[in-house]
Amino acid sequence: MSDTAETVPGAAALWQDAIANIGRAMTEAARAPIPAAATRPFDPLALMRTVSDFAIGLGQHPQQLLEVQLQAAREWGDFWSRAFLPQAPGEKVRDRRFASPAWDENPYFRSLRDAYLLASKQIRAVAAVADRRDTPNAAMIDFLVDQYLNAIAPTNFAMTNPEVVRRTVATGGANLAQGFAHLIEDVAAGKGIVRRRTDPDAFVKGRTIAATPGSVVFQNDLFQLIQYDPATPDVAAEPLLYVPPLVNKFYMIDLQPRSSLVKWLVDQGRTVFVISWINPDERHRDMGVEQYVLDGIVTAIGEARKRSGADAVDLFSFCLGGTLVAVALAWLAAQGRQSEVNTATLIGSMVDFADMRDWSAFVHEAHLDALEGHLERQGFIDSTELQQLFATVRSNDLIWSSVVNHYLLDKAAPPSDLLYWFEDGARIPQAFLKSYNRGLLASNALKEKTGFSVGGVEIDLAAIATPIFLVALKDDHVSAWEAVYDGGRLFGGPVTFVLGGSGHNAGVINPPAANKHGYWTSDVRPDAAREWLAGAEKHDGSWWPAWDAWLSEHGTAKRVHARTPADAIEPAPGSYVSITH
Repeated sequence: MSDTAETVPGAAALWQDAIANIGRAMTEAARAPIPAAATRPFDPLALMRTVSDFAIGLGQHPQQLLEVQLQAAREWGDFWSRAFLPQAPGEKVRDRRFASPAWDENPYFRSLRDAYLLASKQIRAVAAVADRRDTPNAAMIDFLVDQYLNAIAPTNFAMTNPEVVRRTVATGGANLAQGFAHLIEDVAAGKGIVRRRTDPDAFVKGRTIAATPGSVVFQNDLFQLIQYDPATPDVAAEPLLYVPPLVNKFYMIDLQPRSSLVKWLVDQGRTVFVISWINPDERHRDMGVEQYVLDGIVTAIGEARKRSGADAVDLFSFCLGGTLVAVALAWLAAQGRQSEVNTATLIGSMVDFADMRDWSAFVHEAHLDALEGHLERQGFIDSTELQQLFATVRSNDLIWSSVVNHYLLDKAAPPSDLLYWFEDGARIPQAFLKSYNRGLLASNALKEKTGFSVGGVEIDLAAIATPIFLVALKDDHVSAWEAVYDGGRLFGGPVTFVLGGSGHNAGVINPPAANKHGYWTSDVRPDAAREWLAGAEKHDGSWWPAWDAWLSEHGTAKRVHARTPADAIEPAPGSYVSITH
């Protein structure tokens, strides 16, 4: 490498500490052997069949495969002709895995990187040759190819990562010994590798995170309803009610005070209610979409109206919570009760599941059958299994970067409020996943109108006249922004579409003071999402103030005396958010 290796004093002491940690980890692992899984939430045989079908598909297109191979041969010839020449100015690789200057400055590492990137492009070209008519199989092949390429990246190995080489020389290899101890600990814990992406003791709920003052004012078997203390003498007449997804707990919108959306809304003079779903166990196995909509959202709407004295509420929601809000709005419309909701805001939420990108690989008949068998045994899917699924879809960010930091570099996990929230997962009941996966995802019921019903009422999004504020996130890996845009056409009422910058989680937590990410708006709504973006106007900063202004425009403009929570059950964030067993 071009730069001199750093020196770390006390390498012998580091080795001594590493050996002690390895011994301690192995002792703990022997005391608690890893239990064998009785069932799996996916079908391994389906993966094998998909790979077999893929190989057969390649054989059906010999001419295209030959063309790809010839092109690859030409590219490798060009590659080796210039592999060790100085890099031309401006040729920068935009990939965070290769951020170290050594990937550009050192010919050895630069060639490794460029060879990997070229091989990755060619392998994806081969995958594109096979017969792609079977959409679930095609999505699964793309997913498997991505997992393979992510795993073999040179950044993930000690001898081919310049930062790890530098650190290993500096510590005399103690970093790798410490990393081995971490690996034993994580595997012995039975939750998979790299379970510690951030410091688990860095935050305390109710004190340093989820700390906006408020009270639990209602609870049932599914949720607690939190009402936050006012911060202004008077407030908008219409209260806000937040509906979170089930897979994570509600407080993504109430992280540290400087980034808390709840605190910001309260400071703007709004009454904020939040649903905090219970972390379900075997007792909740029969709670499906219907119960979460009727006993959850519709009940919470009634409680928020009663406690605020308002005729209607403004709903806002995130991810799966937004999908459930859309179902609830359609149910209320069918009952002649849509006046109970003044507006609804859906953030990163899909109602049209025609384009699920990587997630299409999991909406596969064999995997759905396997998941249902797995759920039948325990009554719910565990939060660890859900986190592993999300981490796999974002393996570079949530698996391999942690492998490098935790096992190779022996870097302490930095405190991150967003990662703390992500790792504080929740379970989902058997009945909910079955009704959601079969009833909504697999059949795309909200778009195709296949008869999905709640409480005997068929759900029709076209019946919703409630004004919708639809927020998509440009780099969203869970709900592709184009799919969110397409879903907006299914609502019967007016839809205002806004595209925020950044990803699924970070794009939501975007306080105006940070002045980050930006957002796009346009009053024109062409059929194609990309056409909309081409004509949209880019704004700097956060979309929060634009949303607050939209809420004001669609409200009564009335102000009322600040509402203080009454009949408090316990202080916010409540006890449901702390249930882990």
